[in-house]
Amino acid sequence: MTFRLTDVPVDIDRDAARRAAEEELSDPKYRDARPSFLQEIGQWLGEQLERLLNSLSSDVPGGIFGVLLVLALLIVLVVVIRLRTGKVARAARADRVVFGGQRKNADDYRRSAAEAAAAGRFDDAVRDRFRAVVRALEERALLDVRSGRTADEAAAEAGVLLPNVADELRQGARLFDDVHYGGREGTEAAYQALTELDERCRRERPVAMAAS
Repeated sequence: MTFRLTDVPVDIDRDAARRAAEEELSDPKYRDARPSFLQEIGQWLGEQLERLLNSLSSDVPGGIFGVLLVLALLIVLVVVIRLRTGKVARAARADRVVFGGQRKNADDYRRSAAEAAAAGRFDDAVRDRFRAVVRALEERALLDVRSGRTADEAAAEAGVLLPNVADELRQGARLFDDVHYGGREGTEAAYQALTELDERCRRERPVAMAAS
């Protein structure tokens, strides 16, 4: 067989070449071998992550293990922030209310607290005496009757109108939370402190009335 250079076309038509290429690539064997769009995205992301880790490992002490440690610490930080500010935190806060059910009047809470203290049940005595403080403030219209108020919120709101006992109100709220939600045992000293707080609040005049 004789092969001559003149048998090889020198000038290939552009349209003909394009059609030939399209026909060749349309062969099913090419479509089957080509990765899917999701596979391409996953491969690209993997390459970018590998490139990032490789670049960081040269700068972070400990190499790739240092990078993984940093990533783990970042994840822990994000989880902690979410627990403090996210839905979990809001749910925990919603459970720390002063009144969990139907309110009694302040005198009834005082009576229940005194009976509990006499029986040595200082957990109940602390709870009910602080509730007597808050309920008395509501009865005097120094606090609006609102469900879902926490001990800290009650102390902060009442402290604005009764600044002379603001610190004691905050301490009383802490005693209530420690016993009712913190699992600490109530003590006679805590009950006596709340009893004194209750009496002082009853004697104090709010700043708005005193000014008028």
